[in-house]
Amino acid sequence: MIATLSGVVMASSIYFYETRFFTFSDIDRESAQKGPGPVTSPTGAYTANAYYEPYGGAAGGVNVWGEITKEKNNLQTVYYSDAKSDFAMEWVDENTLYIQNDDPNYPNSNRSIKLEIGKAIYHESGLACKSLLMKGEYETCYHN
Repeated sequence: MIATLSGVVMASSIYFYETRFFTFSDIDRESAQKGPGPVTSPTGAYTANAYYEPYGGAAGGVNVWGEITKEKNNLQTVYYSDAKSDFAMEWVDENTLYIQNDDPNYPNSNRSIKLEIGKAIYHESGLACKSLLMKGEYETCYHN
C-alpha cells in the first residue's frame, strides 16, 4: 500500500512539474537543422528564424520552432509544432508574423497562425500555455 501510494505521489509530482514548469529550454538545439529564415520585419526591428528538430530516429518525425530575435541578442521562441510539408514565414506588418505550417494532403494538419510578437505564442500540445514559468512572456497562447 505504501509503495503504491508513493508511486502515485511520484507520478503526480512528475506530471505537475512537466506541465506547470515547462520552458522551451528542453528543445534539442544540438541536433537542430536550420529551417527557413532569416525573415526580417519591415523596419528591421525583428528577425524570424525557424529550426527543425528531428525525433524518434528513422521512424520518427520532425518538430519545427520559430524564434524571433529583437535587438540582435534578445531571443524569444514564439512557435513550436510538428513540422508539415509546407512551412514558410512572412511578416504581415511590423509586429505580426504569419507562420504557414500545413500539409495539403491531410486536411486536419493545418498549424498555420498569425502571431503578434511580444503578445502571442503557439505551442501545439499546449504545454507552454499551462506553464507557470512562461505566463509573463505572452498575453495569448494558442494550441491545437
